[in-house]
Amino acid sequence: MGALLALVASVAWGSADVAGGVGSRRVGSVRVIAMAYPAGAIVLTLFAMFVIPGTIDRDVLLLSLATSLVGTAGMILLYAALATGPMGIVSPLTAIGGAAIPVLAGLLLGDPLTALFVVGCVLALIAVILVSRESGEHAKVTPRALLLSAGAGLAIGLFLTALGVAPEGSGVWVATISRWWSTIGVGAVAIYLLVRRGRESWQPYPWLLAIGAGALDAIANGTFQLAAQNGELSVVAVIGALYPAPTLLLAHFLLKERMSRVQWSGVLVALAAVVALTV
Repeated sequence: MGALLALVASVAWGSADVAGGVGSRRVGSVRVIAMAYPAGAIVLTLFAMFVIPGTIDRDVLLLSLATSLVGTAGMILLYAALATGPMGIVSPLTAIGGAAIPVLAGLLLGDPLTALFVVGCVLALIAVILVSRESGEHAKVTPRALLLSAGAGLAIGLFLTALGVAPEGSGVWVATISRWWSTIGVGAVAIYLLVRRGRESWQPYPWLLAIGAGALDAIANGTFQLAAQNGELSVVAVIGALYPAPTLLLAHFLLKERMSRVQWSGVLVALAAVVALTV
């Protein structure tokens, strides 16, 4: 059951990336998140109240505030990267940071250095080199897209690390309250943009894409939490970390992204790096 739930989470994460990325290409990442975050917050609140109950205390509130900062930064950078570069390449590169940072934090806290971590780092470097190769009409990866992907991976990794130190018995309240903190912050920015630039700058707005991205991301978070409770963490973590695969397939078949054989090999190497780092 745990493995199946983790698979559902990975598909939901990958689909959310595509929806959020397409929406960001139309109106920008901040505007998409301004609608995606409250939609996701509502879904997470339902999870926290009825599916994975927990307690709320001072530590939960403070940790949720910290995670909201890095989480919001990560999502803005991620959607900006998906809007700038090919999704089939950006998503695996971002996932490398999301997998490596928690492991690196564990090493700093005293966990032993494993051969898989070293292999994962080497594979990640090779993947970046391969996906950056471009020719003809194939997908082009700009330095801006690479930098945005690196920043998104760093922020998402810090977000996951912060969630990993959440108090026992808190359920998913850290992630839930964090999403509400972020909703308030991004909402304030969105109101500022609306007032300054006018209502016309928000029309037409990709409502379904933004709401869908937020809901899918929240469903993935809650489902993965259930997966971790119903299966071996070492197994569900690897399956959940494969969320770039759905992104790659959707981008290829729905958005008609074309990549060279070298770039495809780079994507596969990136996925291998994610698995090595996660294990």
